[in-house]
Amino acid sequence: MTTSVETRTGTGSLRRLTLDNGLRVVLDPRHMAPVVGVAVHYGVGFRGEPEGRTGFAHLFEHLMFQGSEHVGRSEHFWHVQSAGGMANASTHQDFTDYHQVVPSAALERVLFLEADRMRSPRLTAENLRTQVEVVKEEVRLNVANRPYGGFPWTVLPGLLYRTFPNAHNGYGAFHDLEQATVEECETFFADHYAPANAVLSVSGSFDPGQATAFVERHFAGIPYREPAAPAPLAEPHPADELHGVHRDGHAPLPAVALGYRLPDPAGRTDDYLAHMILASVLASTPDTRLPRRLQGEHSLVTGVQAACGLFGPLQARDPDTFQVVATLHGHTATEDLLAAVDEELASLAAHGPSEDELARATARASARTARAYDSLLTSTRHLGSFELLHGRAELVRELPGRLAAVGPEAVVRAARRLGPGSRAVLSLVPGTPGRQ
Repeated sequence: MTTSVETRTGTGSLRRLTLDNGLRVVLDPRHMAPVVGVAVHYGVGFRGEPEGRTGFAHLFEHLMFQGSEHVGRSEHFWHVQSAGGMANASTHQDFTDYHQVVPSAALERVLFLEADRMRSPRLTAENLRTQVEVVKEEVRLNVANRPYGGFPWTVLPGLLYRTFPNAHNGYGAFHDLEQATVEECETFFADHYAPANAVLSVSGSFDPGQATAFVERHFAGIPYREPAAPAPLAEPHPADELHGVHRDGHAPLPAVALGYRLPDPAGRTDDYLAHMILASVLASTPDTRLPRRLQGEHSLVTGVQAACGLFGPLQARDPDTFQVVATLHGHTATEDLLAAVDEELASLAAHGPSEDELARATARASARTARAYDSLLTSTRHLGSFELLHGRAELVRELPGRLAAVGPEAVVRAARRLGPGSRAVLSLVPGTPGRQ
């Protein structure tokens, strides 16, 4: 039996389905060109992989494209591209998502493909060996042999956090990847790739009744499995300022990443959104506080940015990270950067942003978010991630307005939270990197 709930929002309606096997479905019909986005989010990312198998969640993402019961190796891409669409996937801290955009006429084809690999991916020794090498090459390309590769997301958590799920590098160590077995893959699939641990989101130009029939036809027959309990993520905030060094032999200039703990994005969403506006006040355009001071007035850095989340705002469970990242001129001391950041945060904590400054910051954040959701792919993916992580797919509709409404008192509170006594300061030093 399928349960169905329709939720009205200010700009349309979302329809939710829950199948007997636990699969949650979010349908978002929109009046637009005849295209449709489809995403499947599984509630496991690299914070859910086992100790001794770092990089396993990302490796498994690759394995899910190596065929299933009725689909050959890499044929998923062929079926989508031959219909005129695109497909890809990504691994985040707390989820792995598989997504595609296709002409509306190909909706059932994509749902069949996703259901087939949800039911029975081909987990073979040959596929495993091949994808281990593919992942290793990806790490070499994106991290080991690239200036500032993976900085700071692969290394900052190891300084700011203490527990294995929160602290380890999600790309993983080559030794761990090379030791992975087919049996471990089968266990990982059984534990985490259950329908009851997944959200299917469909957005675009489609008929909701027909889409519901397609979903039931292809997904309802997948048996229920009890997913494994999520990894425990809670840990205390740092009691001191933490310092660390990361060496990068390819980087021409030093850099610094500051990491702070954010409020719980699900339990304290309004406080989290205030930090998004704080990031906009600090470093969203050349005329905001940190670029104006560090680049325009004193020429201490070549670039500086502030952001919520290692992979974007609201894309992880608690704990999540507020980060300030700057590339320094060779003559700049880290202490000078820290002093400037602390002075700006202290000023905002004491006096708040000016009326004009806040208006520009909220307008930028709201407009940037609204523009992002003009992309069918982005809105489809965020429907799924918001539903999976926070139970709030509606955030795709609500965020622009909620960001525009953030007031000065909320920004003051956010600035007061980011003191030097509970942050991580990671210095990237040009030098000989570790070899993979």
